Amino acid sequence: MQPGDPLNSDGDPALASNAPIALPGGERTISISELSKTYPVPFARLKAFLRRKTKPPAEALRDVSFDVYRGEIFGLIGRNGAGKTTLTKIVATLVQPTLGTVTVNGFDSVRDDEKVRMQVGLSGAEERSFYWRLTSEQNLIFFARLYGLGDRVSKQRIAALFAQLELEDVVRKRFGELSTGNKQRLAVARALLPNPPVLLLDEPTRSLDPVAASRMRELIKTLARQDPPVTILFTSHNLAEVETLCSRVAIISAGEIRAVDSPTNLRSINSDVEVIRLTVSGLLRERAEAVMNSQFEHFQFESGEQVTIISFTRRSGDDRLDEALRKVHQAGGTILNVESERPTLLDVLESYERKE
Repeated sequence: MQPGDPLNSDGDPALASNAPIALPGGERTISISELSKTYPVPFARLKAFLRRKTKPPAEALRDVSFDVYRGEIFGLIGRNGAGKTTLTKIVATLVQPTLGTVTVNGFDSVRDDEKVRMQVGLSGAEERSFYWRLTSEQNLIFFARLYGLGDRVSKQRIAALFAQLELEDVVRKRFGELSTGNKQRLAVARALLPNPPVLLLDEPTRSLDPVAASRMRELIKTLARQDPPVTILFTSHNLAEVETLCSRVAIISAGEIRAVDSPTNLRSINSDVEVIRLTVSGLLRERAEAVMNSQFEHFQFESGEQVTIISFTRRSGDDRLDEALRKVHQAGGTILNVESERPTLLDVLESYERKE
């Protein structure tokens, strides 16, 4: 796909699936090794000379290492201030690391910063680099020239992006007049302008309505599946979205990577506990409480229309469910439904935060 070519359509039936992109093998695109970033105290010597109290240097990242492979959608999740945006900016060469290295397609982010910038398209969550008095189209034309695209190629590319991201209605609107969601989509359009092999998407669906967010996710899948595929480093606070899109996820907390694995493995490794809900008829709540609490602890009970819902937790392989079913049957109840709920990525993230 050459600069100026329209983006792939989303007519592929496979793209309707919510299954994450499979992890391709072999070729590393982004390699991060022992990366640390500490922000020094401004005017530290002057403040020390004046004997003023100062805060210690802010350590944003500490010994971060992982690789992202060609065509992979790699998720980065963590709380606000965990280091996600700092890490993204280092990969994009906007911030230099204190220690460690980052390479993109073999180019070092410090020594080969210009070559890395040619490989990368960046879309930030809070975009401040657009010109508010220029229209959407004028902004993209300006950035297209910075990327070195000719007028004919840039016009074709911009028209394709406006169509792909459904921005035709705001082509001639000033950037300052756009809604927050349209500003976000325009930031993604700018990141895609030079048709980069690597995309850094910092909360790309933030402020988008549900329909626009769904279409943005489909676009991300399309980019990862096209030929040649785009490698995507993706941050989001929408954990369901991360599970849908990402083949692997890194959990970052207090500037450190706590775990890197598939969403499924992260859930299973960090907890073998599941929540069981039994829907029972023919057994009043008071009777259910008396039967269950005589043998078990930590049961919860709800009264529904002509049913009682019994909830409890169990560990994988124990006999807690079998015993509960036997007690319900002995008490004269009928099991209408059994539901189990495994831990979510939110549970996993909270478990690492508790450890921290």
